[in-house]
This record gives sequence, structure tokens and C-alpha cells, in this order.
Amino acid sequence: MTLQIRPATEADIAQILAIVAPTPAAGETYAIASDLDDAAVLAYWLGSTHEVFVAEENGVIPGTYYLMANQQGGGAHVANCGYMTAPAARGKGVARAMCQHSLTRAAERGFRAMQFNHVVSTNTRAVALWQSLGFAIVGTLPKAFNHPAQGYVDSYVMFKTL
Repeated sequence: MTLQIRPATEADIAQILAIVAPTPAAGETYAIASDLDDAAVLAYWLGSTHEVFVAEENGVIPGTYYLMANQQGGGAHVANCGYMTAPAARGKGVARAMCQHSLTRAAERGFRAMQFNHVVSTNTRAVALWQSLGFAIVGTLPKAFNHPAQGYVDSYVMFKTL
């Protein structure tokens, strides 16, 4: 798969929505409301503090991510990202490519580290991917996520110095 990762444009919104909307609806990996309408999904993903990118191959967008400061003030030097891939693209290196791109982009923007605040422990593919890219689990939030099928499960705080 030859991906181009680039800033998202207005022309990408329909494909971004098609990727992002099913994830909160499933309620398995993101700690956001599961009943968001399309406008709320887009407001969340394209928020004013988010720099949004898409992965594109031959006009098709199999993934998208956002980059932002994890906190304000004294914590503004730590980045945070959210990544989503289309179901058909999972396991094909899209999330890896987007994370690698985000690490480079975060460093370009002057961030000194990246932190993921709420990686659901049952999302084992994501946990393994982030660890393979140098992120460490620096904290466990016991039973912090209410998974629709597995009940209350742990979430991890994951961190990487840039």
C-alpha cells in the first residue's frame, strides 16, 4: 500500500465521516458518546484545536488522524492524537503510517512528547502497535472504560518522548 498522508480538506469530509462515525457508535475504543449525529462526529474530529490529516491512496481515504496539544499551559509541550482507519484497511499498515507521520509532525511543531490518555486495554492491536512504535504504558486506569460487551475494563495512559 502506497499512502500519501496530507492535511485534510473540505473535499475529504464525507470519507472522514464514513471512517469516524462508526467508531463512537460501536462504543468499544473511544471514550466519547456513542449516540453522536453526523454533525457532532465532525465537530469532534475536526475540532478547532485539531490539526487533521488523512491517509490517501488513489483517491480513497483509508484513515485519518488528528494532532493537538494534550493540555494547555504548562502541559502544552505534549502532543495528543486520535487515529481511525476504515475497517477494510485494518491490519494493512495505515495506522502505523499515520502514527509515524504524527510523530514527525509533532516534533516539527515543537512538541517534546506524545501522550495517549485513554487507550482501552481490550484494543490489543492498538496497544501492541503503539508499543512497537516506542510508546510505554505509564499508567493503568482501573476499570475506567465501560465496554459494551466486556463491561468495565482498564484503560492505559501511553507516553513517548520525542
